Amino acid sequence: MNLFGWFFAVVALLITTTSAAEGLTAARLGVIYRLDDPVSERVALEYAARRAVPAENVIGIHLPNESIISPQAFSPLRAHLLTRLPSAVQSLLLIWSRPYAVGCMSITTAFAAGYDDAFCLTGCVRTPVSPLFNGDGWLPADTVGWWPAMLLPSDDVPLAFAVIERGKAADASRPPGTLYLIKTDDAARNVRAEDYATAQLLVAHRLIVTQMHSPIEGDIFNAIGYFTGVPQVEELPRIRFRPGAVADHLTSTGGILEGGHQMSALMWLKQGATASYGSVSEPCNLREKFPDVAVLFEHYLHGETILEAYWKSVAMPGQGLFIGEPLARPFAGDGK
Repeated sequence: MNLFGWFFAVVALLITTTSAAEGLTAARLGVIYRLDDPVSERVALEYAARRAVPAENVIGIHLPNESIISPQAFSPLRAHLLTRLPSAVQSLLLIWSRPYAVGCMSITTAFAAGYDDAFCLTGCVRTPVSPLFNGDGWLPADTVGWWPAMLLPSDDVPLAFAVIERGKAADASRPPGTLYLIKTDDAARNVRAEDYATAQLLVAHRLIVTQMHSPIEGDIFNAIGYFTGVPQVEELPRIRFRPGAVADHLTSTGGILEGGHQMSALMWLKQGATASYGSVSEPCNLREKFPDVAVLFEHYLHGETILEAYWKSVAMPGQGLFIGEPLARPFAGDGK
C-alpha cells in the first residue's frame, strides 16, 4: 500500500471508530424511575442489571401519578434531575406508565429538551425542528444540550420484562426480516405513503421491503418494521414481529397510553414490537411530526440503537412519545 493509500485507510478507520465511539451505550444511558412506585423501581433495577447500566446512572425521582402533568410541576423536577445525572449520560430511559405527557408535550421530549409551548402550538402549524434530525454521531447532551428519552411503560411488569428481553435478543442478530409499508384509504393519515418509494430504494439492498394496501389479509410474518396510517390497526393481532422490530401508526393520539379513542402505541409493544411512537396531542397530519421511515432505517441498519434511529427520524418531536427498549441494536457492527 502506498503512502496515500495508507493515509486514507487510517482516516477511514478513525471515522468509523469515532462514529462507534459516539454511539449510545449502557454507560451513556440514564435509567430514571418513579420514587414511591415499587413496580417502577423493580423494572428499573431489572433493566439496569440486564443491560449493565452503571449504578450511578439509575436515579429515582418524585413524579405525580397522573397521565398528564403541568409544565409548572415538571420544570423543577427536570432541572433537579439534570443536576444528578452523571456527565457521561447522553440519553434517558424513563420507567413508568404515568405520566406520559407534560401539558401538550410528550414526556420523552419534555425530558429531552425541556418544556416549551412552541413544541406543540395549537392548530396545523410546524413546530421547532429537532437538532438531532438525521444527524451523525450521538452525543446530544454534550453537543446540543438535549437528553433524548424513551419511555418503558412499567405497570404491566411481564410486558416490560418481555420488551427488555426482545431488546437483548435483537442485539447483533442482523435479522433477515421484512419491512412492511402499508398504504390505506384513510387520506388524512396515509401521507407517509408518499415517501415509501424512497424508503424502499434506500434499504431494499439490506432488507425485504414490502408495500401493501389495506385491508391486509392473512398473517404477516417476520416483521422488523411495520408502518401504517389509521386510527385502529385491524390486522395487528396477525402481525408476527422479530426482536428489535419498530412499528407505529400515523394518527392523532397514538401516544395517549390509556383511555384514548384511538389505538395506543402501547398495543404495538403488546403484540411483540420492541419500540413504537405516537402523538400525545393533536399534531395534524404533518409528516415532520412522525417518523420518516427512510431516515429511521438508514440509521438503524447502519448499527445505531433503536433510540438513536427513532429520534433521528422525527423532525418535529415535541408532541411525539417514544416507547420501548432503547438499547436494542440488531445491526450492531454493520457501520456506515
